[in-house]
Amino acid sequence: MINFENLSFQLVDVLLVLAFCGHIAWTVKASSQCKQALSREIRPHSVAITEFGAVGDGVTLNTKAFQNAIFYLNSFSDKGGAKLFVPAGRWLTGSFDLISHLTLWLDKDAVILGSDNPDDWPVVDPLPSYGRGVELPGGRHRSLIYGRNLTDVIITGDNGTIDGQGSVWWNWFKRKTLDYTRPHLVELMNSTGVVISNLTFLNSPFWTIHPVYCRTFMSESILSIKLRFLMNSHVIVQNVTILAPLDSPNTDGINPDSSNGVCIEDCYISTGDDLIAIKSGWDEYGISFARPSTNIIIRRLIGHNRNGSGIAIGSEMSGGVSEVYAENLYFFDSSTAITIKTARGRGGYVRNIYILNVTLVGVDTAIRFDSTFSPHPDDFYDPNALPVIERITIKDVVGNNIKVAGLLKGIEGDTFHHVCLLNIALTVTSGSPWNCSYIQGYSAMVSPETCEPLKESIYPNHSSDCYHLSNHLRSSGNQNEGSWLHSW
Repeated sequence: MINFENLSFQLVDVLLVLAFCGHIAWTVKASSQCKQALSREIRPHSVAITEFGAVGDGVTLNTKAFQNAIFYLNSFSDKGGAKLFVPAGRWLTGSFDLISHLTLWLDKDAVILGSDNPDDWPVVDPLPSYGRGVELPGGRHRSLIYGRNLTDVIITGDNGTIDGQGSVWWNWFKRKTLDYTRPHLVELMNSTGVVISNLTFLNSPFWTIHPVYCRTFMSESILSIKLRFLMNSHVIVQNVTILAPLDSPNTDGINPDSSNGVCIEDCYISTGDDLIAIKSGWDEYGISFARPSTNIIIRRLIGHNRNGSGIAIGSEMSGGVSEVYAENLYFFDSSTAITIKTARGRGGYVRNIYILNVTLVGVDTAIRFDSTFSPHPDDFYDPNALPVIERITIKDVVGNNIKVAGLLKGIEGDTFHHVCLLNIALTVTSGSPWNCSYIQGYSAMVSPETCEPLKESIYPNHSSDCYHLSNHLRSSGNQNEGSWLHSW
């Protein structure tokens, strides 16, 4: 069941932010940039979960009903696909698989509840890019809603709810009584044409939405595909709310992982860890699997946390992360706004990152590069596998009541290059606003004055060293970047 007492403070935060930002619903529809060519909004065939014996009393286990309904709908996959309608009610279930050419639609008063019995979440093999479960050696529990090798899948509704009832898992984690790594709420693997929209996700046992190995086989970057990327996103997460208690362990919001062509926009996230974390595999397994996360677009994200970051890259980034574009971000009462996490032994790279139009209120650390995330999957990693961190541009950032402007720490013998900070104005309460080591880059119009390794001006000689998107792509976003919050 939804613990409304624990979530009440978060819902108040949502209402306050929405009131501050204005008429969100209208603006979201008008300014949406995520486009997806394969998915169908109208399916020629539709059934309700009740037709398969499901009971929405919050007590009856409906796993078989979901499995049977989806098995039946698979016969329509070559006939335009089908829709599974979940009406008002509280539908308790264990893990179930999706199929291609399916729309899972939740009524506004529908709640899909994850079972609190771990036997209803089967154990599956670890991801090959991790080599083991993230938390424990061996397998991992499968997500509540799961799919692999799928095409054209929509998970949506009239703001219905998917509740993982994660408190039992959090307690097992804290007591160290887990046998396997906790499950995600939604995981789609090796899939394309994925849309997740217009829903509320609550209380995930572990990460909430996890697209992994979702990619095309194109090798183009954001610079070369320009606006065509916006017409061909392979995973879209749009207009969703993700909530978990601020002290819940590792309840990340959205984690694109070794995926290409992910578009995230118009989301509110308040969780116990990173709001968005971009990943690509862990140490020698990620290096060997060699599937980067690339062409990631994030727009109009609001949220907060106390134990993570607004946007994080890593720490599992051994397959590489590149071509990340994030704009119009608002983080409040949070631990960290923007983080790159890595360590010796990770290998891989983080490059060509462009983050702009960020508003911060009550954030402990605005920008953090942390090279000490040292947990490794086993003893077989190569300590000489050093990550390459380069061409990171962060611009147009304003912040009030910030404790520390930046903790930017590279690795001795592995300097992070071409870090560029432009037009940043922070009201900082600490007497030492910047702490930098093994960092090289440039800055312009940064207050308080940045650290010595970044003091050389971007202009006129180093603008080509700083990563920028083309003006054509940038103009596809909001025309008046600085007035985003006021326009909402």
